[in-house]
Order: sequence, then structure tokens, then C-alpha cells
Amino acid sequence: MASLRYMPMFVDNVIDEIQLQKDYLGKQVINTIYFGGGTPSLLSTADLNRIYEELDQQFNIDENAEITLEANPDDISKGWIKEIKNTTVNRLSMGVQSFHSDDLKYLQRIHSAQEAESAIKLIQEGGMLNLNIDLIYGIPGLTEDKWEQNLNKFFALDIPHLSAYALTVEEKTPLHVNIEKGKSQSPDETDTVAHFKSLISLTQDHGYIHYEISNFAREGHYSRHNSIYWTGGHYLGLGPSAHSFNGHSRRWNKASTRTWLDLKDYYSESFEEEVLTDEQRYNEYVMTSLRTMWGCDIEQVKQEFGDSFKEHLLHEASPHIESGKIVIKNGRFYLSNKGKLYADGIASDLFM
Repeated sequence: MASLRYMPMFVDNVIDEIQLQKDYLGKQVINTIYFGGGTPSLLSTADLNRIYEELDQQFNIDENAEITLEANPDDISKGWIKEIKNTTVNRLSMGVQSFHSDDLKYLQRIHSAQEAESAIKLIQEGGMLNLNIDLIYGIPGLTEDKWEQNLNKFFALDIPHLSAYALTVEEKTPLHVNIEKGKSQSPDETDTVAHFKSLISLTQDHGYIHYEISNFAREGHYSRHNSIYWTGGHYLGLGPSAHSFNGHSRRWNKASTRTWLDLKDYYSESFEEEVLTDEQRYNEYVMTSLRTMWGCDIEQVKQEFGDSFKEHLLHEASPHIESGKIVIKNGRFYLSNKGKLYADGIASDLFM
């Protein structure tokens, strides 16, 4: 999200980009809209409504579309919730990360554990029950007991959807710099694996469906937006660094806000694009489908890519089937709980 001083220009540019990109997805019906990345909760209700109205004018939006807004715990107030209910937003996603203050300090988050819990209760009391929170595991100092406390707090708060991610340290981030300087500990892989195992076990015990490696939901509460990515659906991204995919090509906007703000005059220079080869489309299908409870359809690989791709898939999957990491059922490959620990590596082995 652009800084506040760019906000009026930012919204104007989103409107311009909607108009410029309106043909990228063809005539597809839009059933999910996601206001995310940065801090979209800084947008006023007037801005949110203005963006939605332009989307509605340029695209065929399903009347029951899932419309999600990302928010931070420190954004939430009774007044804010009341305002959001006057928009088309019908789902919130909040980056809680942990209900322990020392974890939040390590992650350099500005909200407190108490603020996070209070924000969730305010949202629920305000009637917005379609809610997701993010939690992070593998944080140095996050013991097994503390991680289970985080999960039990999530269950006790009666939230229908959880996104849980292993801590990754991106280069050049403040956390990476602190680790390099010895001011912060590095994540421990053994702890991360233990946390993931208890995550799978406890969510299952509480009736949540593990529908994608990092996503858990009650029946009927899968994120339609998340599911688009993992089932090969098409999507249009708007704003700096946003990515788009229409089944044939991938397009990504340049990261510079300044460059993106000039897009109306230099539209063709504001993004980069590549047309995907069959190998790239196959690799992407294998990687994303294996992450889900719907699995990788062997016959779909044959139909879309040909016999040679199917034979390659079966041959490369063989050792993972023997080791119990991949299970075959009804013509599909699924990762076992053991296999989920090695999802990226297994997918890489199956690539062309």
C-alpha cells in the first residue's frame, strides 16, 4: 500500500488500472475480490466503495462474491467496523501472528497480544463473523506449549478460518539484518517441524479441514480467494508489485510506487509479462495442486499436457509413493501428513 501522502493518487490509479486491465481476464465471472497487501484498511469507506463500483462497472461480479479486506489488530475499533459494514466487504483477514508478546516483539509487530484478542472480539460483536487470522510458527523461543496455547486461543475464539505459516526470513528485511548482526535468533527447523505436526493434529481434532498446506477452515468457510491460487484459477492484481494470471500468461507490476503512479502515461512500461510454456504450466499445476486436499489429477495432466508429461509424473512420483509421502486415490496424487513436511521438495522432484 502506498504511503498516506500518495493515497488520493493511489486510488485514482487503481481506477485507471481497472480500466486499462479490464480485458485481461476475458469475460470471466468474478467471484472473489481481495483488498490486501500493505495496509488496505487505511482506505476510507468512500475509497473502498469507489474501487468496488469501478470493478462492478468493468467486470461481471457474482452477486455472492467473497470480498475480503486485510486489517491489522491496531486498526480495529467499533466505529471502523460500523463503517466497513457500509461497504461490500463481507470477510476480514487479520495478521495476528501470535498471542504472545515476546513473539510479536521478535517479529517487530506494533500491536500487542491483548490488542489482537480485543480486535477479534470487537469484529465478532460487530457482526462480521466471516473472519480469518494469520498465525506464525517456528519463531525462536516459541515452545511447543506456547504454540499450542496460540492454537487453543484460536479455537476458543471460535474463528472459522486459520492461515498458519512457518516463519521465513527474507533477505534485507529488518529481521534478517538483526539475525545477521546477532541481535535475533534464527528459526530452528526441528521446532518448525514439531509445530507443524501439532498444527495438523489439533486443527483436525477441533473439526477444521486442512484444505491447503497453510490453510485450515470449517466446512463452508474455505477462502475462495486462496483457493483460486491453488486450483489454477485466474486472477487480476492491481497496484505496485501485483501479480496477474489468465491461464496463458503471467503479468506482474513493477514494485516502484512512483513507476506505477505513472502507469496511465506509460502503461506498457509499468508491468512485465511472460507467456507460459507447457512445461511451466505443468510445473505450476503440480506445485499448487499437491498443496491442496483436492490433489493432483493424473488424467488431467495427460489431457492438458500429453502422455509424456503423465509418464514423467508417474515415474518421478514413484519413490515418494514408496516412502509413503504421496498417496494415490481415485486417480489423484495426495500428500500424506508425512509428505506435507516436504511439499516443496516433492513438487520440485516432479517438475519437468
